[in-house]
Amino acid sequence: MNTELLNSLEQNLEGDLFVDKLSTTLYATDASVYRKIPLAVALPETTEDIKTLIRFASENNIGLIPRTAGTSLAGQCVGDGIVVDVSKHFTKIISVDKDKRQVTVQPGVIRDELNLFLEPYGLFFGPNTSTSNRCMIGGMVGNNSSGTTSIQYGITREKTVSLKAILADGSEANFGNLTTEEFHEKRQLDTLEGKIYNSIFDELSIKETQQEIITQFPKPSIHRRNTGYAVDELLHNSVFGNEGSFNMCKLLSGSEGTLAFTTEITLSLDPIPPKYAAMVVTHYTSLEDCLADVVPVMEHQLHLCEMMDKVILDCTKNNRAQLANRFFVEGDPAALLMLELKAETKADLNYLIDSLLKTIKKSGLSYANPILFGDDIKKAVELRKAGLGLLGNMVGDKKAVACIEDTAVAIEDLKEFIGEFSTIMKGHNQSAVYYAHAGAGELHLRPILNLKKGEDVKLFRAITTDVAKLTKKYNGSFSGEHGDGIVRAEFIPLMIGEKNYQLLRRIKSYFDPKGIFNPGKIVDSYPMDESFRYKVDRKEPEIETLLDFSESEGILKAAEKCNGSGDCRKTEKASGAMCPSYHVTRNEKDTTRGRANTLREMLTNTDQANKFNQKELKEVFDLCLSCKACSSECPSNVDVATLKAEFSYQYQEANGYSFRNKLFAYNTKYNALGSKIPKVTNFMFNSSLFGGIIKNISGVAPERSLPNVYKFNFDKYLGQIDTSVKKSLGSVVLYIDEFTKYLDVNLGIDAIQVLTKLGYNVELFYAESGRTFISKGFLKEAKELALKNVVRLKEYTDKGLVIVGLEPSAILTFRDEYKKLVSDKDLVNTVAKNSFIIEEFLASEIEKGKISKNQFTKEAKTVKIHSHCHQKSLSNQKVTFDVLNIIENYKVSIISSGCCGMAGSFGYEKEHYSTSMAVGNLKLFPAVNNSDKDVIISANGTSCRHQIYDGTKRKALHPITIIKEALV
Repeated sequence: MNTELLNSLEQNLEGDLFVDKLSTTLYATDASVYRKIPLAVALPETTEDIKTLIRFASENNIGLIPRTAGTSLAGQCVGDGIVVDVSKHFTKIISVDKDKRQVTVQPGVIRDELNLFLEPYGLFFGPNTSTSNRCMIGGMVGNNSSGTTSIQYGITREKTVSLKAILADGSEANFGNLTTEEFHEKRQLDTLEGKIYNSIFDELSIKETQQEIITQFPKPSIHRRNTGYAVDELLHNSVFGNEGSFNMCKLLSGSEGTLAFTTEITLSLDPIPPKYAAMVVTHYTSLEDCLADVVPVMEHQLHLCEMMDKVILDCTKNNRAQLANRFFVEGDPAALLMLELKAETKADLNYLIDSLLKTIKKSGLSYANPILFGDDIKKAVELRKAGLGLLGNMVGDKKAVACIEDTAVAIEDLKEFIGEFSTIMKGHNQSAVYYAHAGAGELHLRPILNLKKGEDVKLFRAITTDVAKLTKKYNGSFSGEHGDGIVRAEFIPLMIGEKNYQLLRRIKSYFDPKGIFNPGKIVDSYPMDESFRYKVDRKEPEIETLLDFSESEGILKAAEKCNGSGDCRKTEKASGAMCPSYHVTRNEKDTTRGRANTLREMLTNTDQANKFNQKELKEVFDLCLSCKACSSECPSNVDVATLKAEFSYQYQEANGYSFRNKLFAYNTKYNALGSKIPKVTNFMFNSSLFGGIIKNISGVAPERSLPNVYKFNFDKYLGQIDTSVKKSLGSVVLYIDEFTKYLDVNLGIDAIQVLTKLGYNVELFYAESGRTFISKGFLKEAKELALKNVVRLKEYTDKGLVIVGLEPSAILTFRDEYKKLVSDKDLVNTVAKNSFIIEEFLASEIEKGKISKNQFTKEAKTVKIHSHCHQKSLSNQKVTFDVLNIIENYKVSIISSGCCGMAGSFGYEKEHYSTSMAVGNLKLFPAVNNSDKDVIISANGTSCRHQIYDGTKRKALHPITIIKEALV
């Protein structure tokens, strides 16, 4: 398209329009298997912006692809027109009517955040998808989302009261409940809206058309029905001889943005669910037994009836975040059902549990039926919700592919349907994954295919076709909750008949005469076996890396593990720390998904010798704080921090290493020099004149305080410890890392005091961890250092000693990056298994009974813990809590703080300072500022403590210091 036209469009928007390579790459994919490079990406700020975009699209015959979180599994959010992302600016909750139990929102409001807002009103929005912590109401309406709770609270279509939308001619329309009289008044309007109502009336008034719809559409008892436009739902009102109001929202819900552009949504709400809850988890030795139990258990008033099969359960074993959530799994079940009950009283709940257990016992098909309560239910639900992302964690090119994962049948047909489905899959020599909404007659069935290979692409179509025919046989819905998109739209004529399909095409033309709204979806669809993320039967590029990515079969496949599920688009209001920069910017490029997709695209589609030498990669990695939250919180374990380290190395090898990066990478060397004359060094650092000059030369933000350096002889200090005290608890190696040696010497002193006083013999190990080298992409230096360190550490591990460290980012390098830097896997794994942050070691000793509360003060204090991001990702926060909680009268809690925002050198760099402080201001700084002055703030990361001081002027203490001061 003419660049001048796009430039003129941008000038007429209050929001942004992007046509650059990075932006179009970021929006070329969603959570489906498809890839289409859009013409441009628009982030409208106002309704007028959307009208301008519609006029432009109409005048130039360009498609508009509406998008919120972009978690579509069927390809609804990809296209070659202009992607219109409303997730950044259309995020207002407009009004709440408690009496009517209704809320009006813009389409970019996140489902879970809406319910947080509604909680004080005693209300909530029921449909609950697995993506609920990042999916948005606009997407839920467009897709008619259902989720785990639909068996109790219904689907989005049933909850949509009214929609404010912009039509294809740029006019505004309000769609909602209409009496017969109001409906016919609408027909009199001399507008596009009037023409739409007239056309709908003319089409659906024909008895033959009504009968064709009733005969060919999925069974009405299947409440998850998204196949085509819901014209069957438009018949149930007084306009067409039945009871009730007419509401065009029933048609627009599930229309995937192909009919109009929604700007406001009014939803009906439900009272918050009953207070008391329990979950019975039935375990089965076969899938058939599991499915046979669905009908009898659904006779109970379940709030949730979800299934997980062995494939999904096995995936949870390899995910750090989900491993802890599978605590309730007994043995090795082929499948299990999660059955949740709720009641207003404990007595009522116990009655419901007993009744359900009688039914389960009567069938006799399950071998274990543990009952979960409280937070354990939340953990189980999180495990189920992670199912989609976990499937993306399969190593290699074969993946569980979304194409037939949305079939829904009547629950009485489910067992037979799955039986025939399994026969189809065996006929294609295929295994499949079974999980999700058994109670709604919908299981997310996925073949495992390699869509990089032509033979599997043929299977992709063949399997989808066969399952579509099977679904039609049972009069089911081929699109239950994930929509038609690209992958299933081709099969709509088969599913509802050619006459009904032509009716849908005409309805599309009434709403959208020029076909500008999300073209290629539902009608006149794109082919389902084209436009994949990967070019079929193309030889993959050979990419050499310094880090070892063999665990993922190379760096390209490490990036390809991202399936687009968008867990990284949750905000700071959700639990976890991923992705801190996205929390501030709300830009797609600052998500794990954005970074992985860009890396995949740039490595795959370039002829450059150094495939990393691309400015788009530099831009997309720029605001990554390397917090490593993604390596555990992303269900696919996409480790962007490691990807960034490799990119930084490769890019700098081509373009040179900057002075500032050298300064930060070799920070330990300069600290060592400064420590020789610490008084002079610190005077200069603290001087407004000299400090300012140093900051200016080194590119450090002028607002930052520079850490003081120290000179201290730890060996001498250890030698002066009273040796008359019997050390009966054995020996431990205390790792004096580069931060402890020169910046935080008091921590080393405190650790020596604590360990010796508790009864341990202490040996000291000095070494630079290489953290600064890794973070700045100096991987050759990091590799040399890592090999040197593991060889030296082997002397201790050979003696059966453990290594404990004070700075999480340093000691945990032994457990993480060293495995990718050192080729001797036996050696590095031995060191990794014996390396612990000091809280891990002490918590283990407490559990063994070697340390007791009697060794600590009885004084009462309050402690709030902020844990280092690497601890959260590679260890856990509970060890710090457990260690501090042994002090009898200490009231200890963990701040739900995410990343502090400093992230080593990141927060010092002047161009990153504002982002760094904005991250801190999201949760951590307010939590600290709102704490009484006598509350002890605990932070075990050196960067975290500096960030807390710079952001709040409060001095945070390392847990070892708190322990030292509490010892008696």
